[in-house]
Amino acid sequence: MPVYRPNGLPCPGQSAKPLELLVTAETPASESENPLDSLRGVPDVDAARDWLNARNIQDIECIVPDLAGVARGKMMPTGKFFSGPVMTMPASIFAQTISGDYPDDDDWFQHNPIDGDLYFKPDYSTLTTVPWESDPTAQLIHDAVTRQGDPVETAPRNVLKRVLKLYEDKGWEPVVAPEIEFYLVRPNTDPDYPLEPPRGRSGRPEVGRQSYSISALNEFDDLIDDIYDLSEQQGLEIDTMIHEEGAAQMEINLRHGHPLALADQVFLFKRTIREAALRHEMYATFMSKPMSNQPGSAMHIHQSVVDKETGLNIFADENGDETPAFLSFIAGHQRFLPRVTCIMAPFVNSYRRFSKTSTAPVNVYWGYDNRTVGLRVPYSNAQARRLENRVPGSDVNPYLAIAASLACGYLGMVHGLKPDSPKSDDCSERSKSLPRGLPEALAKFEKSEEMIEVFGEQFVATYRAIKYEEFETFMSVISPWEREYLLLNV
Repeated sequence: MPVYRPNGLPCPGQSAKPLELLVTAETPASESENPLDSLRGVPDVDAARDWLNARNIQDIECIVPDLAGVARGKMMPTGKFFSGPVMTMPASIFAQTISGDYPDDDDWFQHNPIDGDLYFKPDYSTLTTVPWESDPTAQLIHDAVTRQGDPVETAPRNVLKRVLKLYEDKGWEPVVAPEIEFYLVRPNTDPDYPLEPPRGRSGRPEVGRQSYSISALNEFDDLIDDIYDLSEQQGLEIDTMIHEEGAAQMEINLRHGHPLALADQVFLFKRTIREAALRHEMYATFMSKPMSNQPGSAMHIHQSVVDKETGLNIFADENGDETPAFLSFIAGHQRFLPRVTCIMAPFVNSYRRFSKTSTAPVNVYWGYDNRTVGLRVPYSNAQARRLENRVPGSDVNPYLAIAASLACGYLGMVHGLKPDSPKSDDCSERSKSLPRGLPEALAKFEKSEEMIEVFGEQFVATYRAIKYEEFETFMSVISPWEREYLLLNV
């Protein structure tokens, strides 16, 4: 196998782009007629300067999501942002595990020993405030590029853009709508103790299951008000919020839109919800399975594809019937989801959610309005026809999960794959076609020629090295189950 270095240095012959263009590069214009009125996003650097001055913004959080979806970056004064050099950070930020460690070198992955800098290009369409800060502060998502200005293959935003380019080349534009589940829990400062539901307005924690209960949702009215207020100040639009099946488990549904914009929103929503919870002396957790006696948390992804010329959903024909493209999109998920499960379930904890006793999928069957299959087709009119991927957990990196799901559908369509028959019965205990552990999932990912082609060898090499390192770290910890059942019995 070739060696790939995480600093994204270009190969000989790659085109160079002057670094001075990075800060001034234009981005898609804001939907607002007057950029100064926009809550989120401006068209270019000049509008950004006016927008920040109008709000007396003193500091800017220049952020980039890493492979785990953690916000990395720098805080800098507004004046320095416009007058200083291009923002740089070490290349190793895209080779870091969730515990802050780095994987060992192997035949496929090696660190660059000098850990040179990457450069970061601001996307002004993401400019918004940080409403929980005491001083006027803005946040701005950046894209990672090499010194020559080429996209860094291991940066999650660039991974999603790479997949979207595949659709663009076919004249297609995907549309997605994520649903994000999370738990509210009592503050837990000692990781040796299990998590517990928090107390709501009544002073009592939830005990039983309260799916879709309005009164259970009302227990956290003040917190929910803060979530809505903080979201509104950032120009983030929540479609609906519901109480899910677990104790103090919530779900936020986002309005459908462009995949990159929705991935940005999920990234920002996670920050927002955590901050709102802390105001009320709670934690908000997006762990896939935070409590052993409660359901797991998912990030379901609704997906459709429109023709860029006509704006029509390619999953419906002129009579409103399903198209071959729709069936192939489903079939692509059936074939390739097992090969990207390590992205849909990125941590050891993620696989605890795949339980046959819950509505979490353990298969890649599909069906109409069937929540026991991994791939659900909601009933809708023809133009809203879509596929819901129920496999991803809420712990995913939204950029990577959306990219992986769209990649599965894309491969199904370009190869003309055909799905099996839809399932209308309970499939929760049917064939366990998804990997049940992280090493098994990684093995399928790194051996897939299709995934290497779609995501690039550098990303695959880096991602699998990080995840193997995280698994080894997990294996070094002895669990309470082992002490309970093995200490005196074996």
